[in-house]
Amino acid sequence: MISTQATDTMTRNDAELVIASLQGSREAFRQIVERYQTLVCSLAYSATGSVSQSEDVAQETFLAAWTQLRSLREPGKLRAWLCGIARNRIHRFLCEHWREPVSGAAPLEDAQAAPALEALPSDDAISREEEAILWRSLERIPELYREPLVLFYRQHQSIKDVAAGLELTEDAVKQRLSRGRKLLQEEVQAFVESTLRRSAPGQAFSGAVFAALPLAVGPAAAASVGAGAKGTAAAKPGFLAAWLVPLAPFLGIAAGVAAQCLIIRHTTSDRKLRFRQMVLVIVVWVVMIGLAVGGEAATRALGHRFEWSSRTRFLSMAGFWWVYLLAIQAWTMVSLGRLVGNRQPGEAAGEVPRASVAPMKPGTLALVVAGAHLALFSWLARLAWCAGDWLGTSAIAGTMVGLGVMAFLRIRGRTGAAALQAIPLQLGLCGLAMLLIFNLRFDVWVAAAYGVSVPEAHRLQPIWIVPLLSLGLLLWAGIVAALARPRPGGAQAR
Repeated sequence: MISTQATDTMTRNDAELVIASLQGSREAFRQIVERYQTLVCSLAYSATGSVSQSEDVAQETFLAAWTQLRSLREPGKLRAWLCGIARNRIHRFLCEHWREPVSGAAPLEDAQAAPALEALPSDDAISREEEAILWRSLERIPELYREPLVLFYRQHQSIKDVAAGLELTEDAVKQRLSRGRKLLQEEVQAFVESTLRRSAPGQAFSGAVFAALPLAVGPAAAASVGAGAKGTAAAKPGFLAAWLVPLAPFLGIAAGVAAQCLIIRHTTSDRKLRFRQMVLVIVVWVVMIGLAVGGEAATRALGHRFEWSSRTRFLSMAGFWWVYLLAIQAWTMVSLGRLVGNRQPGEAAGEVPRASVAPMKPGTLALVVAGAHLALFSWLARLAWCAGDWLGTSAIAGTMVGLGVMAFLRIRGRTGAAALQAIPLQLGLCGLAMLLIFNLRFDVWVAAAYGVSVPEAHRLQPIWIVPLLSLGLLLWAGIVAALARPRPGGAQAR
């Protein structure tokens, strides 16, 4: 009996089902839902891009149709009437959610992080990830072609059913399907290309590697490994470079300490005082190195601890070195200012020991000048060398030699305060030269570290911060120089 009734319901046309529903037959209306649920859900999905939301809209459509069924004047036009209600519901849904029709689906990147969909009645329910991929491929196809395409595959690839559902001719459906498939193929290809491109290691990966580079690693070390495979003769230069290049700043510092000790030995006749001054020089250099290495390590550790982005790590490291240089610059300028100011009145009164006013021998002066300039330029040369910047390395070496020769000629033959007065000017020239080279070549070194072009390095990191901080360093130097300038009358007045 039930089977016969169900078969009879299946054979009824739309008008008969509407009349039966109006007479209170819920079974007849259920058949209407089963007959047009794919059409209504497909229209809603084509607009919203979400399976669950499209089914919500479709459910509201059929509920509204049940309550408004008496307003249907021509029962034979049930399909068009249902589609009209569905489109009104879709429009209302999109307005309430402030969205365009093609922006309803969640981004593909959020698919795996999103909770799984609740199981649908169908055994073919799709996952959230599959839904995101599906809509990502359909969303940029115009709705004119997307609707028949969605309905075609949901209606078991029946052109006749699609034509009937959208009230189009079969030829129009074929044309739209052909165009839709072509657009779909192009979109899928573009999607695959863009997704693969975005899945490649990018700024975050290279920034993490760059931030994690230890001090004693550089391209020279890699070169030494390759050279070792070719033979002993080729391995030796690579081995030396791998050890000498990382140690270059420390060797330069050692040369600077030796230069200062030579100056102290030449200008101080008291052995105890000379010993104390040399110890003080060594302690000062140890503290400076400790602050530099420890501060950089602490900045890196903070970056790892709080998972800073590559740009944040870059800015924080630049900020640390800027503050460090500000402190070193102020201390150096104030110390030199006091030293020169104390020497001048002493020499004028004839109180300076004879040894302090005797000119240095050319050999001793050459060692002092070479040690001081190595201490200043060695760290910069190491940066250029490790980046494979041979032009920058040559420019640094040439500048160091040129300024060293100029300093030798300026100081040779001078004694006491006259020689000391030449030191601040020479340090200023060296500082300007290093700052200029650093600003001109820093983007080349960053690009080499990331393995990208210079323009790409500018996009990866805020390299503009370097000239900005350099300008601040120059302004700070001017302020400190004005405050630390020795006043000839001040010592005598005291």
